[in-house]
Amino acid sequence: MHFLTKPDVIFTHESDLDGFVAGILLQRLAKRLFDADVRIEAYHYQAWKLRELREKAAWVTDLNYEARMDKKDWTVIDHHATDLVAKEGRLIHDLKKSASLLCYELCRETELNSPELDRLVHLSNVADLFLEEDPDFVLANDYANLVKTYGFWNLHSLIDGKLENLLNHPLLEVILVKRRVEDPMGLEWSKKNVKELIPTIGMVETVVGNTNLIVHQLLEQQATRFPILMTMYRKANNVVVVSLRSKNGEALKIAEKLQGGGHANACGAVLPKSVKTIPEGILYMRQLLNPSPRKDAGLNNLESLFASIETKE
Repeated sequence: MHFLTKPDVIFTHESDLDGFVAGILLQRLAKRLFDADVRIEAYHYQAWKLRELREKAAWVTDLNYEARMDKKDWTVIDHHATDLVAKEGRLIHDLKKSASLLCYELCRETELNSPELDRLVHLSNVADLFLEEDPDFVLANDYANLVKTYGFWNLHSLIDGKLENLLNHPLLEVILVKRRVEDPMGLEWSKKNVKELIPTIGMVETVVGNTNLIVHQLLEQQATRFPILMTMYRKANNVVVVSLRSKNGEALKIAEKLQGGGHANACGAVLPKSVKTIPEGILYMRQLLNPSPRKDAGLNNLESLFASIETKE
């Protein structure tokens, strides 16, 4: 552990279980190594790209590696695809392991491990890498859905920052019922409501159910003609978020055009603050990805825009 410098802050991904577990594990590791209570800052991809990195020393996990993170006394623990090589800082990288597993391996070196953490990190790893063949795949996605349903910091408060409290949490019963009742009806409804954004991207409308699993099943069943499927939702603060899925690596290229990131087949982005509604988000995406927009596709003519996004099944 001699290569680790005491961090001023720990940065992690706000949107999923992997970033949640990885960030808290690193906070625990910093306490063990330096007897310091280092704060966590969690970001969505776009907000992270816009943040100035002024800290002298930092640990970063589950956020795409960028050249600007290659700084002395900075350590990045990540698993997203990158062609960059660290020259000044430290990069711990493995495409085949989740960020939480990579962080936990560091914790194990200082004996910060337990059966409870073994179990939780395994579930996080299965969910984030979407290991469908693992017997815990369904349960792992229930855990992942906790963060997506209740939010990073709300969940952090509920478990008092102690990861072990997440195991067998009572809220899992809510997620289980939602999965059993909502997912099947949500899948059937969404099959009938996939609309063309551009010829290669279908926008999946959802009403109930685990959106990630529904979109995954649509791709697995080849239920649409689109190689990339997209979902879009608006958060309470009027921020519009886009999620993209594919089977052959096409999704990430689109996310990067939106200043987002993630995995090759599972990624996302936050749209600019000027985009405040789903209709505006659809228009923004179409204009960005198709530089020759319809003449009548202005913000004041959204009815014409929706008329052009009819399903062509």
